[in-house]
Amino acid sequence: MSKKRGNGEGSIHRRKNGGWCAQYTVYTAKGRKRKSLYGKTRAEVNAKLTRAMSDRDDGLVFDADNLTLGDYLRRWLEDSVKATVRDTTYERYEQIVRKHIGPALGNLKLKKVAPTHVRGLYKEKLQSLSPRSVQYIHVTLHKALKQAVTDGLIPRNVTETVKAPQVRREEIKPLTLEQVKALLCAARGDRLEALYVLAIHTGLRQGELLGLRWEDVDLEARTLQVKRTLITMKGGPVLSAPKTKGSKRSVKLTQSAVEGLREHLERQLEDKDKVSGLWEENGLVFASEVGKPLDRRDLTTRRFKPLLEQARLPQIRFHDLRHTCATLLLTKNVNPKIVSEMLGHATIAITLDTYSHVLPNMQEHAAKALEDALS
Repeated sequence: MSKKRGNGEGSIHRRKNGGWCAQYTVYTAKGRKRKSLYGKTRAEVNAKLTRAMSDRDDGLVFDADNLTLGDYLRRWLEDSVKATVRDTTYERYEQIVRKHIGPALGNLKLKKVAPTHVRGLYKEKLQSLSPRSVQYIHVTLHKALKQAVTDGLIPRNVTETVKAPQVRREEIKPLTLEQVKALLCAARGDRLEALYVLAIHTGLRQGELLGLRWEDVDLEARTLQVKRTLITMKGGPVLSAPKTKGSKRSVKLTQSAVEGLREHLERQLEDKDKVSGLWEENGLVFASEVGKPLDRRDLTTRRFKPLLEQARLPQIRFHDLRHTCATLLLTKNVNPKIVSEMLGHATIAITLDTYSHVLPNMQEHAAKALEDALS
C-alpha cells in the first residue's frame, strides 16, 4: 500500500480496465477544477502527475479543454489586441483571423493545433496570396499563440517550429532628377500640384501629407510640423497619431515648396467660394473639392497614376516619391543622420539599410574628398 498523498498533492488509483488514473486540482479563472491523467502503469501515471503538479506550482496550467482555435482567436482579438494597438493594426489582425486562419484552422481544438496544421495553412495560402501576405498570417498566429502560452492555455507555441515564407524586399524605384522635372511639369496647374512638390521636397509619407493642417505650416519660417497621419479604415479616412515616436518632427521647407503651398492656399480659398456652404472645414492642407479628407487609394488610382502616364514615367508607387527625396539628398552628400531625421525614421540604421544602393557612390565621394584633403 503506497503512502497516501497530502491535500493538494493529487491521487492515483487503478481503473476497472486495468490502467491507472491520477487526479489533481488546479485553480483557473473560473474556479477550482479537477483534472485527470491516464497511463498503463502506476509509474507512468505518477511521472505524469509529478510533471503536471510541477507545472501547476510554476503557474503553467494548460487548461484549454475544448476551446477551439477560432474561439480563442476571437477572444484574443477582443481582450488582448483591441485598444492596445493602432486601429489599422487591429483591423488587419481581425481580417486575417476572419478570412484566413479561422476558416482553415478555426474548428481545431487549441491544444491540438500542430506544426503540420500551420505548414499546411501556409502552403495553401501561397497558392493565392503573396509571400508577404502569408507572412502577415504567420505574425498574427504567432502573436496569438504566444499569448496563449503566457496565459497557461498551451505548453508551447507551434508556430516557432514553422518557417514563415521568405519575403523579398520590395525594390524601391526613385525618380531621376530629369524624371522629377517631368513629373512636376505635368502636374503644373493641377489642384494637387503642391502635394507632389511637397512629397518630393520633404520626403513625407503619403498619410503624413494628407494629414497636414494649415496650423502645422509656417510659411514665413519655412517649416512644417508632422503631428498626425491619415489612415484608411473600413468607414473611410481617419486622422490618427503618426506611425512612430520619431515620426513627429519638424521639417524645413525649400523655397519651391513654400511657393507651391502659397499657390495651393489661394486655389483652396477659391474652391471654398465656389461651393459656399457645402465646404466641410477640417483645416486640411490637401482636401477634396468640398474640404473632406482625401481617400488614399482614390488619390493613387485616379490622380497619381494618370499623372505618371501623362508625364510618360514608369508606374511607380506614391511612396517612391519619398524614396526619390531621400536618394537625391544622399547623392548630394547630405549627412545620412539629417536625412533620417527628415524622413522620421526610428533610427539611422533604417535609413542606411533602405538606401544602401546609394552608399557606394557616397564612399567614392568620401575617398576623393580625403585624397584631395591630403594631397
